[in-house]
Amino acid sequence: MAPPFRADQIGSLLRPKELLDARASLSSPSQLYDIATDEKIKQAEQKAIDWAVQKQLELSIRPICSGEYGRHIFYGGFFETLEGMTPKPELPIPDAFRTDFPTTTGLAKMGAKTRAAVVCTGPIRWKQSAYLEEWEMLRKTVPEGQWKECKITIPAPNYQHIQLKPGTAFTTASGYGSDEAYFKDLGKAYAAEIKALYDEGVRNIQVDDPNLTYFCSSQFLNGCKADGTNTDALLDMYLEAHNYFLRKRPGKDLSMGMHLCRGNMSGSTHWVSGSYEQIAEKLFTNTDYETFYLEFDDSERQGGFEPLRFLPKGKNVVLGLVSTKKADLEDVDELKRKIEQAAEVVARGQGVSKEEALDCLALSPQCGFSSSSLAGGKDMTIELMWSKLGLVRDTAHEVWD
Repeated sequence: MAPPFRADQIGSLLRPKELLDARASLSSPSQLYDIATDEKIKQAEQKAIDWAVQKQLELSIRPICSGEYGRHIFYGGFFETLEGMTPKPELPIPDAFRTDFPTTTGLAKMGAKTRAAVVCTGPIRWKQSAYLEEWEMLRKTVPEGQWKECKITIPAPNYQHIQLKPGTAFTTASGYGSDEAYFKDLGKAYAAEIKALYDEGVRNIQVDDPNLTYFCSSQFLNGCKADGTNTDALLDMYLEAHNYFLRKRPGKDLSMGMHLCRGNMSGSTHWVSGSYEQIAEKLFTNTDYETFYLEFDDSERQGGFEPLRFLPKGKNVVLGLVSTKKADLEDVDELKRKIEQAAEVVARGQGVSKEEALDCLALSPQCGFSSSSLAGGKDMTIELMWSKLGLVRDTAHEVWD
């Protein structure tokens, strides 16, 4: 199965200054779940999305994304809109979180004493779409015939659960007595959100699950061991949480992909390192996703292509070879060489020719350009961002056209 696009992108874009200025009136960026309601801010968001969409149309960059301009951070906007989910803006580090959880230990080194999260305090119910407004703002500038060329990103269902201290993702008052019950109702909410977007024309959804790469990190695995957590069972539960809503996909023409990375916070910060080797087989074979967006821009951070040998026929990988962390523009020939290397690994694993293996690959940046509104790669600029996306486009044309 070929990927939706040979040249892809991960979703977030650097915010223009005018948008940052407009959103500066919101409370501190540490309050990750701020949702703008002020009309002037909404107008600034729409103007910025219009600009970004028009630029993507002009440069033939696909899929067309909103840049996540209506969110402070990539996972914002979903959990806090669900009935039964309560934002907790200042949970103490480290007490409220898993032992040695990479994100919170990294933040602690930067001086953070608290971190925001969303805790389940009642039965989880989907009330209204979290991202329909973003989709409506995106499609406003796109001719209806090209809506299928757009993509919406949403956070993974396990995002809150994986970071919180075991047993605290839901309270006693929530009515849930097990993780499985919590994820079942959360899965129903995801299915409702996806159907609402689908009914309004969305045909490409990317689920961002960077924390799955923590299962490749000895720090995370050792912390779980200290907490008495079985990481194999935990990973299985998270993959099933994805599969729950994937099985309820509203249409066969809806592309669903999962993005994994190791973080792209301000100044090119990442939280973990480690090869996909420890999770690749389960990831590829035990989930109902057909597309996987994987970062491969730095072998020291995520290892080589060998885990791709587990990719089964009928699924595809978008190779994140162009870095959003480094300002240097990659060499086209080097990118093509790496794509060939990846294809050789897939070919050996599937027992097919390299040409056949190449057909299930695509190219993208390794991450979004701005995981949060104030974050971005070191020395990355808006001009360089468009150059990087253009490089992805041009390289993909050379390889697959």
